[in-house]
Amino acid sequence: MGRLRVRLASRNENKLRELERLLGDWQLGLLDAENYPPETGATYYENALSKARHGAKLVDEGAWVLGEDSGLEVDGLGGGPGVRSARFGGGEPVERLLAELRDVEDEGRRARYVCELVAISPRGELRGTGVLEGRIADEPRGDEGFGYDPIFIPAGEERTVAELGNEWKAENSHRARAARDLLRAMSRRGWSGV
Repeated sequence: MGRLRVRLASRNENKLRELERLLGDWQLGLLDAENYPPETGATYYENALSKARHGAKLVDEGAWVLGEDSGLEVDGLGGGPGVRSARFGGGEPVERLLAELRDVEDEGRRARYVCELVAISPRGELRGTGVLEGRIADEPRGDEGFGYDPIFIPAGEERTVAELGNEWKAENSHRARAARDLLRAMSRRGWSGV
């Protein structure tokens, strides 16, 4: 049996690299398509499903497609930026987030990373969800990871995800948890995919 070949409905190489590590038995590649649907869903699941369904129209019949959406929810921002995390702050999302939290303390800095994965296969759709609880740091620290990793301190840790590094992230991130949840869903259905 060969490795399961799956196209990731994204142009984000950082997410591809992270998912390749998490789904080691899968042969992942970007589906670098034009005209991805706008992320207008009310939930991460709706956005991930929309990407996967769009991608499924562009691949050969019988191919697997993976859609992903994720974001950061901060208590002091009423759960924002949430599903708009990728577009928050233009090119400076970390700086904008820290500016908005400048006078916010303790409870308001509680946050969570959320990830939804949706796989579409010839047998149907599968979903995996992952959440990583934590808090927002006062300033960026560390140089691994991407996005909000330099300011996100996971629960039980004193260092940011960017300081903890990619090895830690591969085991513990919201995306890692969503990937494991997706694989469990496959296993429950008895799908090998190949």
